[in-house]
This record gives sequence, structure tokens and C-alpha cells, in this order.
Amino acid sequence: MLAYLTGVVLFVVGLCLSLSIHEAGHLLTARAFGLRVRRFFVGRGPTVFSFRRGHTEYGLKALPIGGFCEIAGMTTLDDLTPDENARAMWRQPWWKRTAVMAAGPLTHVLLAAAILYAMAVSTGLPNLNPATEPVLSATSCVGAVCPAADAGLRPGDRITAVAGTTTPLWADVLTAVRAAGGPTAVTVRRGAETLTLTVDVARVTHPGTTREVGMIGATATPPPAYQKFGPGEAAGATVTFTGELLHRATTQLIAFPQRIPALLATIGGAERTADTPISMVGATRLGGEAAERGLWEVFLLLMASLNLFMAVFNLLPLLPLDGGHLMVIWYERLRDTVRRLRGRPAVGPIDFTRLYPVTMTLVLIGGAIMLLTITADVVNPVRLS
Repeated sequence: MLAYLTGVVLFVVGLCLSLSIHEAGHLLTARAFGLRVRRFFVGRGPTVFSFRRGHTEYGLKALPIGGFCEIAGMTTLDDLTPDENARAMWRQPWWKRTAVMAAGPLTHVLLAAAILYAMAVSTGLPNLNPATEPVLSATSCVGAVCPAADAGLRPGDRITAVAGTTTPLWADVLTAVRAAGGPTAVTVRRGAETLTLTVDVARVTHPGTTREVGMIGATATPPPAYQKFGPGEAAGATVTFTGELLHRATTQLIAFPQRIPALLATIGGAERTADTPISMVGATRLGGEAAERGLWEVFLLLMASLNLFMAVFNLLPLLPLDGGHLMVIWYERLRDTVRRLRGRPAVGPIDFTRLYPVTMTLVLIGGAIMLLTITADVVNPVRLS
């Protein structure tokens, strides 16, 4: 239990730091462009302490839930003091506003990449695509016949084609061999050599059926669960792995609406599957379980994956998310460009009062979805297999 609680606390701390670093991305970019940052706080709720440096108040809140960075003039609804007026964010060029808003999600990507790089050179990166490459680990006999061994195949050979059909994965080898029978051309790569061997494929009865299939008597090398890299090659591996996780996070977010019925069913007692959405509560519980079992590589992978999901989520073109502000910035940019091409003057910033009803509706929907996922994670949580 102590190990579990330790993992939960560490995961909460890591999550809070991730959200705080997100806000720090906005802070540092805004200050670099000379914008006025009023407040930067870690956490939410009552203030534990604060201090002022220059025009900015820094502080810590009681609840370890994210944080916030208050930039003067984020929208035209913001009341400005005379000395803030010229530095209001909505008055800045589109590219500065874009950089400030994109800096938050970007910090999640950079933080995740740093975690994954550390894993690459220590515990190793997990194999996200466990489909086995067609590399032989052993050859054996089918009854009294040893087709692979008799043809000269050896452990370590990589089968690249069977009967002229390319076989990038072991599943492709199985499909091609099962359809074959008698002398069959099998192309293998052995070191730097490419050989074509003739294998007398045996026809045997498939277990549990009366159907005959081809068999050569060979098994494949299972892929490593984790692969370590040297400091140099780890950089490329990290970029590739980060891109794969970003793609998966995007796919999961797109598929979220269609998984809501399954999530509701799990609250009623249906089996909870790993592909159902989880909340921060569920992720924290998984972090605790990983720590309890000593699976720190899983703990770190969860933290990296969660950061990448937050990056993608924050880029959704919905207010009050960063993506919503970016949508407004680029709408104004496109609108004024079209007007300029038509010989018309640019107009002022968008009227946020018109967006307020839509924003509040989205906030209520988001709150309901958050409550739904938290409820599912409390009554029927996803657990490490």
C-alpha cells in the first residue's frame, strides 16, 4: 500500500509540474515579446503564498491542480490599466499571439520527449508494434520431416519472401506458408547475403480442424519488450516514438465520442476495457499501480503519454482552450488578409461577447465529460494487466 500511495503522490506531483510548465511556456514567451504578465500561479484555490517581481505576481495555490498565467489583454473583454494598454496581447501581431498560445502545448511535447529520451538511454523504449519480424529463432520437424532445416534455413535468417510474395511480418510468412505445398521458393536475408532456398513445404492438418495447411517447422524470434539506445541514436528514436504517441493520442481523441456509450456501460457494471477513456484520476491510479509493482518504465511512459495527450487536447479549436484562442487569431488574420486583397481596410478584433454563449456551453459539456470519466475511474477503474 505504501508503494502504491507513493506512486500516486509522485504522479500527482508530476502532473502538477506538467501543467505548471505549460503555463510557464505562456509566461516566458509573453515576457520575451514584452507583454505584461499580471499573475503566474502554480495550483488552484486559496493562495498559500505569493510575491511580486516587477509587474508580475508569482505564487502557490493550495490545490495541486494545474496553474494559470494571466496576460494583460488576452481578449478585448479584459480591463486594462493605462500602462497595459499598449502592451495588450490582442493588440500584438498575429505571429506573436500565435507563439504565446502555442508555447503551452509545445511544452508538453518537449517534456514528454525529455522523459522518453531518458527512457531510451536507461530502461529502453517499449515496442509499440509487437508484430514479430520474420526472423527465425529455431527450426524443428513436422513429424519425421524437417522442411526448414533440410532446406538449409538457420536461426537468425530473416524470411523476406515466400513463393514470390513479400513477407515483412511473421504473420505474412504464416499466411504464405499455409497456402503453399511441396517445393517452394523461400527468400531469406542472412547477414549481408540474400539467398533463395527451396523448401519442401509439408501439408498437415491444422489443429482442431480438418483443414490442411502448409508448415515448414520454424518459429520466429519474439520482439524485445524494450529497446535501449546510445545517447546519439536515442535522439532519433525519441523523435520517432514521440511522433507515434502523438498520432495515437490524436486518434484516441477523435474516437472519444463513439466510446462514450461504452464508458456509460462500465459505470453500470460492464467490463472496463483498456481503450475506454480515462480521467486524470484513472491515470493517477495506474501510476500508483505501476509504482507498486516496481514498473517505473510504465510510470514514466504514462506520464509522457499523458503530456502528449494534453498537448493534442489543448490544441482543439475550442474556447477556452489554447486551440480556441489560436482559432480566433488565425480567423482574424485570414479575414483581414481577404479584406486587404479586396482593397478594404482591416477591422478590429473579434467580439468575444458573441463567443461567450458557445464558450460556456463547451465548458459545461467538458465538465460533464470530466465527471463521467472520473466516475468510471472510481467505480470501475482501468487496471494494469
